[in-house]
Amino acid sequence: MSDTIFGKIISGEIPSEFLYEDDHCIAINDISPQAPVHVLVIPKRGIPRLVDATDDDQALLGHLMLAAGRVAEQLGVADSFRLIVNNGAGAGQTVFHLHLHIIAGRTFAEGHMAG
Repeated sequence: MSDTIFGKIISGEIPSEFLYEDDHCIAINDISPQAPVHVLVIPKRGIPRLVDATDDDQALLGHLMLAAGRVAEQLGVADSFRLIVNNGAGAGQTVFHLHLHIIAGRTFAEGHMAG
């Protein structure tokens, strides 16, 4: 676990409503949503950025993808959602604890990744 805000949420130090939880990750609503549905899937193990993951993290990374699909189903958006991972400040990452964004509830243009 990390000492970031996500690490503190996972440890219970900062209260948050978990939309989903299993042994390896949690899902919470984004506090600054960019769409009607904007949920974060966060691994319980603190990996700062995707490029910091190692071969030992392969199973966890695959698990996050499966968990994102389960959360999308649970939220009723499994037919149409965008999954985003920001890697580094220049890509918009503000919390350096790897996490996936599930964004849904509106139409997205193929050529415009941000919206």
